[in-house]
Amino acid sequence: MNIIEQVKQTLVEEIEASIKKAKLANDIPEIKIEIPKDVKNGDYSTNIAMVLTKIAKRNPREIAQAIVDHLDASKAHVKKVDIAGPGFINFYLDNQYLTDIIPEAIQKGDQFGKAEESKNKNILLEYVSANPTGDLHIGHARNAAVGDTLANILIAAGYHVTREYYINDAGNQISNLARSIETRFFEALGDDSHEMPEDGYNGKDIVEIGKDLADKHPEIKDYSDDERLKTFRQLGVDYEMSKLKKDLSDFNTHFDNWFSETSLYEKGEIKEVLAKMNELGYTYEADGATWLRTSDFKDDKDRVLIKKDGNYTYFLPDIAYHFDKVQRGNDILIDLMGADHHGYINRLKASLETFGVDSDRLEIQIMQMVRLMQNGEEVKMSKRTGNAITLREIMDEVGVDAARYFLTMRSPDTHFDFDMELAKEQSQDNPVYYAQYGHARICSILKQAKEQGIDISTDVDFSKITNEKAIELLKKVAEFEPTIESAADSRAPHRMTNYIQDLASHFHKFYNAEKVLTDDIEKTKAHIALVEAVRITLNNALALVGVSAPESM
Repeated sequence: MNIIEQVKQTLVEEIEASIKKAKLANDIPEIKIEIPKDVKNGDYSTNIAMVLTKIAKRNPREIAQAIVDHLDASKAHVKKVDIAGPGFINFYLDNQYLTDIIPEAIQKGDQFGKAEESKNKNILLEYVSANPTGDLHIGHARNAAVGDTLANILIAAGYHVTREYYINDAGNQISNLARSIETRFFEALGDDSHEMPEDGYNGKDIVEIGKDLADKHPEIKDYSDDERLKTFRQLGVDYEMSKLKKDLSDFNTHFDNWFSETSLYEKGEIKEVLAKMNELGYTYEADGATWLRTSDFKDDKDRVLIKKDGNYTYFLPDIAYHFDKVQRGNDILIDLMGADHHGYINRLKASLETFGVDSDRLEIQIMQMVRLMQNGEEVKMSKRTGNAITLREIMDEVGVDAARYFLTMRSPDTHFDFDMELAKEQSQDNPVYYAQYGHARICSILKQAKEQGIDISTDVDFSKITNEKAIELLKKVAEFEPTIESAADSRAPHRMTNYIQDLASHFHKFYNAEKVLTDDIEKTKAHIALVEAVRITLNNALALVGVSAPESM
């Protein structure tokens, strides 16, 4: 248990003990302690005296006084207690216990903040999964940054996580891709007789594929229509996936599995899950089509699985894919989906129930839209016209660190304006620069200390750390592990960037209020150990967001 949680638990236990000693109640209600909004009101506060009014049949201020009179302040790390208002009890802690966090951080290094015990839960996290029909854009970039950061946080919290990209390499979109490449291929050979399909892809990359294939493999023109399209399908998917993988890798986003939709057909998994849903009685025939009774499980209507013409709807392979995820032994399935998939949540969760799986095991996070802003103007995007602002262009424009940090800063279920000019600024107004500058400043301090012959040590007198800003900074370091837990439990990676900003802010305040290198050698050693603990925490937190921690700027 983290040191902060230990102290809170001890305080609750001692309040409970004092209630019993004061004979205020036998059955004690839950004791809630909170951090006051104003630091002048102490480190923690509780309203338990007011909660006990009916039980103890006494005035809440009298109850509060009785609790205070019977409290073992030493055990509870309390140096001062106030009773405020109608009966709030404010506790001011002896914060020297916080210095224990310094040697812990230094000894654990890059493992500091991470859970020591496994949660014994397998999570399959599927994110990005963009169709291999063009370049990744800003929406995909947010999905990548959020998904990868969430995976890092879940792993740090003790989960076993598999990162997966679902390749939509079957269906009409890939057929349109193949036809689009075919058109550009023949154009490059001087043959304009092949028309671009109605839903074709007009991006520059498709033109380039066509030219490249015409140059290297002109013999494809002599293939039969089916053979040629099959070739273009495979070459098109391979080409696009190669680009996507390169862009994602450069964006510091990596996957354990690249799962092909086509494999579901090849391995017979679609027929297998269909048979299972038939067996459980959740399918029926109507109007020449095969339907799934998803309305039995909170969906607003039943869904078609097989159309009148015998072709599968896109829903059926998606069901088979999630069946496969479950079959692989995953306890929790997390999908990050685009804003246009909101109506998909209930039907997909319902489909799990139809093959006998608790739908609570599937969590779907809808990623809201990002507006790309430059000089106060929205930069418009259009994937089909080839004018999309791509992930590659964003990386080139603002850098990987700024792009990842900015795209993770807000809750993924809220709309976000990405200010490209702010992302490039080298100022305290730029959140990622502010955080990285904090790390670089600490490295500079440590370098100066080393030049003066002062090494980082945990064998120092930490009672020398008395400055109020230093104590606040230590509290923030101690919150690192609980923040990881909270971000993991809530699937909220933006809590990590919020934490990084708070930590950097507390460090800068401490640095401005207290000289680290002084003539007092013992105090200097204690401060050097403190800033090293902060450096480790900041480095580890930035790493969870996939952002570098530079030693100089």
